[in-house]
Amino acid sequence: MERRRRRAADALLWAALAVPVVTVDRIGLNEPRTPAEQLAGIATLAAAAAIRRRSPLTAFAATAALSLASEPALLTLSYGPALAVFALLLGRHAQQTRPALTAFGAVGVLGTFQIAVRGVDPSAQYLVLIGTLLFGVVFPWLGGRYWRQNREQLEREQRIAEDRARLRERARIAQDMHDSLGHELSLIALRAGVLQLAPDLAEHHRTAAADLREAASDATERLHRIIGLLREEDDEPAPLTPAGESVEELVARAAESGLRVRWEETGPAGAYSLVERIVHRVVREALTNAARHAPGAAVTVAVRREAGGTEVSVVNGAASTEEGSSSGGTGLLGLRTVVEGVGGRFEAGAYGEGFRVKAYVPAGPVVPGKEAVAYLLPSPPAHARRRVVLSFAGAVAAGAVFLGGAFAWYAYTKTHSVLKPGDYAELRLGTPLDDAERVLPDRTVSDPPVERAPAAPKGTDCRYYRASGELFVPVEHFRLCFDDRGRLVAKDVVPRGDTAGQVPEEGKEEWVR
Repeated sequence: MERRRRRAADALLWAALAVPVVTVDRIGLNEPRTPAEQLAGIATLAAAAAIRRRSPLTAFAATAALSLASEPALLTLSYGPALAVFALLLGRHAQQTRPALTAFGAVGVLGTFQIAVRGVDPSAQYLVLIGTLLFGVVFPWLGGRYWRQNREQLEREQRIAEDRARLRERARIAQDMHDSLGHELSLIALRAGVLQLAPDLAEHHRTAAADLREAASDATERLHRIIGLLREEDDEPAPLTPAGESVEELVARAAESGLRVRWEETGPAGAYSLVERIVHRVVREALTNAARHAPGAAVTVAVRREAGGTEVSVVNGAASTEEGSSSGGTGLLGLRTVVEGVGGRFEAGAYGEGFRVKAYVPAGPVVPGKEAVAYLLPSPPAHARRRVVLSFAGAVAAGAVFLGGAFAWYAYTKTHSVLKPGDYAELRLGTPLDDAERVLPDRTVSDPPVERAPAAPKGTDCRYYRASGELFVPVEHFRLCFDDRGRLVAKDVVPRGDTAGQVPEEGKEEWVR
């Protein structure tokens, strides 16, 4: 399936890059080529698209060879898009930079050699070659490298996020074990304390009950210290393991163990959900703290359920017996992280002569299940992906605007300096400049082929015009020379650069005055 998808992508890429090869010649933006040359170019692009993943450098080199064969300055409308695309893919897939830079240098050297040997206007074509290498090759290649490096960075961030998720899950399990076992040990200590105070208990049994109570308290403290090393207090997700009992059942079990607790509930009983799980944990931690730090004190658990969420309050009075050990406090910090992590509110502190834990948990998704895991585990760094996409799109847009503006200006200057052959033929020697300007174009040629034109008459002002509006190909030029009185004294046809020295039969009269 993956191989078929890749083949389809290669075919679509080839079809898109082959469109300019077929259409540019037909709309007059390039010098017409033979069908054999077009088929050779299309076949080369097909091969490059097929090997672009496993050999991106070869695909780029093949496209660059097509461009150089078509134009010494490398810039062609037929193969320019393919050249930029395969340069981008070279940066996207190739790991090393030296082979790519070597290939770019080789293209520049070959282009310079071709311009020196058969170039029409070496200085202008050399500038075009440098610009094409910079904006049509190097910039897309840098964009591809930026794309690859940021994708690798996203993958590394995703792996780090997954590792952190596993570590948080282990810490969550450890904390849940601490909360559950700590609660049970506190109830055991509470029952042992009740047994110790029984009036009909023998003294040696009373001593054993006291030892049992002390051992349970010590075990709770050791469990607290050990689990505290594994917790992540600053970034702890809500526990997912079901408690197996409702909040009301938790309170009833604490009362059976000897804790003086009163249950108050407002609103309908809630289904087992993330809200109920967090409320259960809040009540369990608060009851454990009350049993450990305020033994003998009365405790009130009030739960008020509404459509938008659940509010829970656990209030204990002052201790009626000797206060138990009070170390840690990380359980309350963990509760605050959990409650505020789902958008709730959490308060814990002195209240009257005792202590109060109060929390509000907004409505949340139902658990257990994969939905809850997806809700709590970290998502991929979407902001980083958006940053990469926006940065890459900005770079591409800036390059496109620059190249588009340069092409638009080039096309404007070339097409607005065209003198129609019919208008040129109607001009006669001796025609005043004012009469000639009626048929002359708005602009003259900015890079006139002076070296190919015959010697101009002395004391004249010569103007050059293009004979055709074709772009990126050598065309013939017309030269009109006016004397100091503004009369046309010479008119010449300057041949194309690839036909210098050849005078067409139908234009001989323009060469010999």
